[in-house]
Amino acid sequence: MTTEKSRAGQGASANRDPLATVLGGNGVVTPGRARTAAAAAATASQGRLAAAGALLRRHWLAALLLAAGLVLRVIAQLAYRPALFYIDSVKYIRSSAGNDPEGYKAPLRAILFAGNLDAVAAVQHLLGFAIAVALYVLLLRRGASRWLAALAIAPVLLDGYQLEQEQTIMPTVWFEALIVAGLVILLWRPDPGWRRIVAAGLVLGTSATVAQVGEVLVVPAVIYLLAAGGGWRRALGRAGALFVAFAVPILAYSTGSLLATGLFGLSHQGVTSLYGRTAAAVDCATIRLPAAQRAICPTAAQQASGDDWLAFNPGSPVQAIYRNQQIGEVNSTITNFNSAVLKQQPLRVLGAYGHDVLKLYAVTRQTAPGDPPISRWQFPRSFQYFSPHATKAEVDAMTRQYGGGQPAVWRPAAAFLHDYQLDGGYTPGPLLLLFTVTGLAGSLIALMRRRPDARTRQLALACLLFFGSSVFLLLVSDLFVFSWRYQIPALVTLVPAGALGLGVLASAVRARRQRPESGVSP
Repeated sequence: MTTEKSRAGQGASANRDPLATVLGGNGVVTPGRARTAAAAAATASQGRLAAAGALLRRHWLAALLLAAGLVLRVIAQLAYRPALFYIDSVKYIRSSAGNDPEGYKAPLRAILFAGNLDAVAAVQHLLGFAIAVALYVLLLRRGASRWLAALAIAPVLLDGYQLEQEQTIMPTVWFEALIVAGLVILLWRPDPGWRRIVAAGLVLGTSATVAQVGEVLVVPAVIYLLAAGGGWRRALGRAGALFVAFAVPILAYSTGSLLATGLFGLSHQGVTSLYGRTAAAVDCATIRLPAAQRAICPTAAQQASGDDWLAFNPGSPVQAIYRNQQIGEVNSTITNFNSAVLKQQPLRVLGAYGHDVLKLYAVTRQTAPGDPPISRWQFPRSFQYFSPHATKAEVDAMTRQYGGGQPAVWRPAAAFLHDYQLDGGYTPGPLLLLFTVTGLAGSLIALMRRRPDARTRQLALACLLFFGSSVFLLLVSDLFVFSWRYQIPALVTLVPAGALGLGVLASAVRARRQRPESGVSP
């Protein structure tokens, strides 16, 4: 028999609100409680909207830049399906045969396992966007003003060459992400602990398995830790820990390469790349060489084709010996040739190298005689193929295997991106020159014996790390061959360094003005 009391209990149970149960109480919904819960929810929602609005107002410039960068990335994703391909794209998907490190294969295969080639481009665009956010937050943490932090992320968000690389099956954006991740870990706190130092070393070392030039990043990181101080023994210990951690992924990759291919190293491309530089500069009529090295000394007509052609084109004299000799013998011949040119004709090499270094600061982006065509890194109006490794047949085969549909171009969007990139949608050389000057100034302040105030010093140390990273990356890249693609990492190293340098100079000026005047009071 059902009692009145049990019926009342059943009615209460039927009216029980799960949200009210979570919030507390007996869960019975009454008009008063409903109104109170609704009012509380409305107040919380209004509070969140107000906080979001205040955040946007406070960081309005960065928000506008992020919005513009997002729009450009969506347009790029829609303009070229499934992605853009370059000569090297095939070797990263399949095998480089030891010509380049293959660390890019790890994220590439992970994405292709779960998605398709469309997804690769989408993830790379998100990664470029995340790099900008990380840089902005880091610069604010180090004491930079909001407008300087926004200035630092504008190029990576809006530069057409950055966008093109994100849309292409190439490792550039992953290399940039590892650089930024390593630097953010080191700089996140004014005094990085041992765990952060080891983590930063592992991340920066991993970057070398994606692009071999990343090997040089250990130098600016060690310089930063030594400059940060804390006693010479502590500084040396921390620098040593970073160095060891940096070496771990490189040694692990090299060991795997030895087991798989018999080559202990990231690649065997280094000697060939330097050959491009030395062969383009050498005077074969006057240099003294044995017969084996004389065979790879180019003619004047071959030299006119430039560094990149001499290093990699099938018609180059060095490629002929690759076809006829064992790899160890080839490497020995090329290394000895490079050494002979550097010893006997150093000024010729230095002059050509210096000329290439200064190209970064050119007012316009164009292809100099002998350089790889800059059109390779520009958005095409129609789908672009390359011979011999990214022909239409090869690209079609890859899209069939990995998905994403047959290559297609949305012409209005492609035309917009092409015109945007060529008509000013890139970081101008004079601005990069300004960032070089201010980055150098900020780095020198970090190294001064007389220490500035705490805020200025934190800005200066961050500037030193970013500027040192940019200098070593760009100088070593240009040592082998000048390519506009190799200048793209300047957007995540040199540009933040320049913005931090401006912050250092502004902070130093303010501190000097606020310093009480010396002298006797009247």
